[in-house]
Amino acid sequence: MSRVGVCCLLFFFVSVCYWLPVICYANGKVTKACGNMEPHHGVPGQTTQSPYHLAANTTTFSPGDHIEVTLSGTSYFEGFLLQGRDAVNPDSVSTVGTFNLTDHKRTQLLTCNNQQCVKNCSVALFILDISSEVYLHFFRVTVVAHYNVFWVKLPGPIVYKHGVTPRPPHSTTTPPPDPTTTPSILPGPFVSDGCGQSKSCLLDPPGCDPKEDVDCFFLSFVTFELSGPAEGYVGFALSWDTWMGNDDVYMCVKDGNRVSVSAAFLSGRTSPEDQTQAGLSSMSWRLADGVIQCRFSRPVKLSNQEPGRYDLDQKYFLFLASGNALYGRVWKHNRQPLISTHRKNITGPPEILRGSRGPMIMKMHGALMLLAWMLTGSIGTIIASFYKPDWPNQTLLGQKVWFQVHRGLMVLTVILTTLAFCLPFFYRKGWSKHAGVHPYLGCCVLALSLTQPMIAVFRPSPDSDRRYLFNWVHWAVGSVTELMAVAAMFLGIRQSSLLLPSPWSSHVLIGYITWLALIRLILLVQKHFCIKRCTKTLIKLFVNS
Repeated sequence: MSRVGVCCLLFFFVSVCYWLPVICYANGKVTKACGNMEPHHGVPGQTTQSPYHLAANTTTFSPGDHIEVTLSGTSYFEGFLLQGRDAVNPDSVSTVGTFNLTDHKRTQLLTCNNQQCVKNCSVALFILDISSEVYLHFFRVTVVAHYNVFWVKLPGPIVYKHGVTPRPPHSTTTPPPDPTTTPSILPGPFVSDGCGQSKSCLLDPPGCDPKEDVDCFFLSFVTFELSGPAEGYVGFALSWDTWMGNDDVYMCVKDGNRVSVSAAFLSGRTSPEDQTQAGLSSMSWRLADGVIQCRFSRPVKLSNQEPGRYDLDQKYFLFLASGNALYGRVWKHNRQPLISTHRKNITGPPEILRGSRGPMIMKMHGALMLLAWMLTGSIGTIIASFYKPDWPNQTLLGQKVWFQVHRGLMVLTVILTTLAFCLPFFYRKGWSKHAGVHPYLGCCVLALSLTQPMIAVFRPSPDSDRRYLFNWVHWAVGSVTELMAVAAMFLGIRQSSLLLPSPWSSHVLIGYITWLALIRLILLVQKHFCIKRCTKTLIKLFVNS
């Protein structure tokens, strides 16, 4: 087995237990961690005293001996990376010896699948086949408590070869970690005083005050102040356009009773990558009264410009988003991000910015669909079903009045449906993978809507023996189309891109559909009694004649 394989054999890492199984380090970061023993979780390691201890069952060894190494602690851990090194050359990345597991059930890749993760308080393993050329041997371990809480390169015991006088190695202490800034706690809540005068602000709802309103989303800059509901995280992004992706992201993430402040890069519609505190200073936070707030500063131009980090002397669209977080790891935002209506020069004059969570083009899509199926389509169907006997001696453009009105309204319905169908594709620039069943129902509605006029073109004459087939097929296709359109509308009003008030939007739609159903029921009853009355009149006339 190669040295890289040896050092990676015992690497455990965090897999968050949520809904689905997680494939372990599918991007190959296990091999990358073997040199510096960093788990590459996007956050720095802990600098506080570790609750874990590494011990060996002996202080001396002979070539070929088995040395039992035990990792234990006062709290659970979910993963570890243990390495044996030559104590004479501690800075070397070469490992020493071959590891052998003592318990394969507890020392294998951790998998979570709708069950509680198996955690360890202690684990034992053997190292054997130590080369005879190694005189001093020591251990290092990285322990992961959970995803963003871990200790890197904790020093372990030193063992030496029989017959060799112990002597101090070059260095047995863990090198100091990279300096990080621990955010302090804010003395009080933010206020909207000075917005547009001494600082620029992005507020949602407009005019709200983060000091008084828990649901107020607040962003001010260039010393950035960020506030929102304490659900998990609140963050903002600097973007060249109004599309998610290739954005410079800054986040305040709730992690237990504390808040972490970090910057990251968003390469697409995925989770932020490469979280770091590089370039951030004067960080502070507050977590109280159901509100999460943080403040930090960063230079207009970073001294060491990293990919995905933007200069602050340019104009950008501002995205403001929030969502849930677990162990400091962010999840998908629970509603559409607030996007500023125009680009803002971050270092420009102070102003109060406005934004929208619902794109206008998607609102137009919903409005056109409602107009098509709640107005023109419904009225056109009612005309054809209940108003054929009216205006018997009147024509419109050479055809009966009811037919012309019905045909005009249904053609308008097809046109509105087609226009509305195209708008989401213009907005998304392709198929939406996050809209559920709604787009599939929309495709069916459009296909059936286009089928109806084709059926009508090839209809038989009114006195044909096959006319009843056309009547039933035309009625059935129209009824199915209308039912699918109603189902699509109920699913559509829940889309985050529309941002309609819930549950009132559903209640209004239910009320309107109930009203239409009652009208049809009343007209159907009236038609039944009218036919019954007309039938009796005809029978009397026939008998009297």
